[in-house]
Amino acid sequence: MSKVQVHIYDLSKGLAAQLSPLFLGKQINGIWHTGIVVRGTEYFFGGMGIEYCPPGGTILGPPDKIEDIGVTEVPEDLFYEYLVDLGPQFTPEKYNLLDHNCNNFSNEVAQFLTGNPIPSYITNLPAEVLATPFGAQLRPFLEMMSGPGGGTPVSNLQDSGSAPQN
Repeated sequence: MSKVQVHIYDLSKGLAAQLSPLFLGKQINGIWHTGIVVRGTEYFFGGMGIEYCPPGGTILGPPDKIEDIGVTEVPEDLFYEYLVDLGPQFTPEKYNLLDHNCNNFSNEVAQFLTGNPIPSYITNLPAEVLATPFGAQLRPFLEMMSGPGGGTPVSNLQDSGSAPQN
């Protein structure tokens, strides 16, 4: 069995917590990017689709929080096959900051590996922000934003047929 964690990064670097009451009229503690860590590798949905890197090795630096999701008994080769099969659903062209993002990817992978979702304060954040008047006005701008990168595309696993080399 292998431990599964979610690495949580605040893209706002604390500004959301400071400014959200003023702009949104409610407290938002961060603008979250997540990656799933299993067997010593972090997997996330970013600028090149599904990517991987050493834990904390994204362009965002070390995570702000790490939460245990559970343990997995999914064999490594089945997990890599799953990621490759998931690839067409998580391409750069399909990335949407509000509706189809790194957190949706992390949630799907966490549930595949453990049966448990990532924390709901992360997955509910877009709806929470858009429910405010200012959030609704920001929607067109937010939809144009793309996700962080800095990893290696998982599609490279299909070519090598082996585990990621960090």
